[in-house]
Amino acid sequence: MTTTEEKQQDAPKVYTFRDEDIQRAHDLVGIYHAVTQREQFTRATPDVMRNFARSYGDDNPLFVDEEYGPNTRWGGQIAPPMINIALTRDLLADPVPKEQRRPSFRGIHVFVSGTTTDWYRPVYDGDTLYSFQGFSDVELKESEFAGRSLIVTRSHVQMNQRAEVVQVQKVITIHTERHESKKRNKYQAIEPASYTPEDIAKIDEIYAAEHRQGANTRYYEDVTVGESLGTMAKGPLTTTDMVVFHSGGYGFAPYTPSTGRLTYQNRQRIAAFYIPNEQGVPDVAQRIHWDSEYARSIGLPAAYDYGMMRDCWLSHYLTDWMGDDAWLVSMSSQMRKFNYQGDTHTITGEVVGKRVDGDRYLVDVEFRGTSQRGEITCPATATIALPSREGGLVGLPTPPKELEAVAAQMLARHGELRAAARGSAN
Repeated sequence: MTTTEEKQQDAPKVYTFRDEDIQRAHDLVGIYHAVTQREQFTRATPDVMRNFARSYGDDNPLFVDEEYGPNTRWGGQIAPPMINIALTRDLLADPVPKEQRRPSFRGIHVFVSGTTTDWYRPVYDGDTLYSFQGFSDVELKESEFAGRSLIVTRSHVQMNQRAEVVQVQKVITIHTERHESKKRNKYQAIEPASYTPEDIAKIDEIYAAEHRQGANTRYYEDVTVGESLGTMAKGPLTTTDMVVFHSGGYGFAPYTPSTGRLTYQNRQRIAAFYIPNEQGVPDVAQRIHWDSEYARSIGLPAAYDYGMMRDCWLSHYLTDWMGDDAWLVSMSSQMRKFNYQGDTHTITGEVVGKRVDGDRYLVDVEFRGTSQRGEITCPATATIALPSREGGLVGLPTPPKELEAVAAQMLARHGELRAAARGSAN
């Protein structure tokens, strides 16, 4: 017979916020540190760009065909806008002082609730990307889903091997205590989606009607305020979708899901990230994105997607509409609802403004993803620079000077440390 003491020993450990972690997060606002862990990929190649684009359903030849790009104004194949989530090389840096180390938030669940991204330069074949990041805002609040929540906004700055800032992304993450979300069970009334052949046929009609502007230049003068950007379908969401998205490069750093002996080693590094499954096997908490049984164990009706996956969908919608000659200047999104396995989204949007800023001809867009339940799960806005018959080709935005200065310093120190390491090895 199992005693009460033995049951308590076998029960999963309950993790709560530590006051020192919350205070550390507040203290780190405005401080940048090099990203010293590499992503799944570290250098852009035709294969990396193609496979990443295809991982979220994008077949734009500008991103997936190395023979297509040289015939465009970019002079070569370029990477999809969201390539930063799959492509980063480790940046050598001095050890972070103890008082500036990021809080571990051990055993705390985290999910993305929104992003704002500004793009400055294309990523080409052969480019290596490095990154530095820091907290830009920290807020403690109560939520219906999980009680006490910590909202952390992180700024991620990505640069190429020439210390040129490629993009800046601010990511809003919500940290919650897993046991609280399970106890409150806010989403228990949501029923999993199911489909008839007729339902699938209606979704297929949307896919069949989707249009990519491509090489047919969309000029600023031809766009009118109020016009629709069309409709794009995404879903129904499946486990296969999640596997394909991961195969394109997303979701590995900093947790590094792995297999075999590497899993054992990873469990020694971050034991709290491994939660026993129904068979008693320690498995990554990240499986909440493909393991519905685990999702239900913490108060959700099913596994759900990544917020970054929907950001990829939203950027796909924009790049299909704007065409090869345009430039996506910025995009801001909110993840207001979960997107569960089985859910289907349609993305719709419209032009809400036109303006000329110096030598750039800009169009402002409002758009959103809507689930089959009629819920807008991811409202978004964007600014797109279009070519002009009067003003000519699109000019690229200028990155913030202070970030370019930090980028130059970071890469210079990386080079010094690399040279010192090579010298000591000889």
